[in-house]
Amino acid sequence: MQSLADVSRSEVEDFMYLEAELLDEWRLKEWVALFAEDGRYYVPATDVAADASPDTTLFYVADDRFRLEQRVERLLKRTAHAEFPRSKTRHLVSNVRIRARHADELEVGAAVLTYRTKAGHTEIYIGSYRNRLVMTEQGLRIREKRCVLDMDGLKPNGRISIIL
Repeated sequence: MQSLADVSRSEVEDFMYLEAELLDEWRLKEWVALFAEDGRYYVPATDVAADASPDTTLFYVADDRFRLEQRVERLLKRTAHAEFPRSKTRHLVSNVRIRARHADELEVGAAVLTYRTKAGHTEIYIGSYRNRLVMTEQGLRIREKRCVLDMDGLKPNGRISIIL
């Protein structure tokens, strides 16, 4: 198994590009597999600090691995009216940086722009990823994915039914 100390920025970039590709191709079960067993997925509300805790603050999404798997199962069903027919998305990830290296994880930051098109309407989500990555036997995995939206609110988008 590769050591976190040996992981390069380009390897982290490739991992994040793979993640974006899986989301854009609606390969959501493969996407969930990128999360560590203790993985968490957070989307804080747009009016709270980026480092806020979901224990004390309202979040749009605050899922552990189990809840994330359940979310994906729902999104893949025909009864998920918000996503049937499925949206077309494009995730653009840039400015990837390893912000800190710890013995057991990497802190990674990136800028993200997500386009979502459905029913003739295109929405744009602007923000950043603040991820914590760990090394497992399967390679890099997400311990925490935090999607910080750089928007005043969700309007005109109004909702988050897709994975950012």
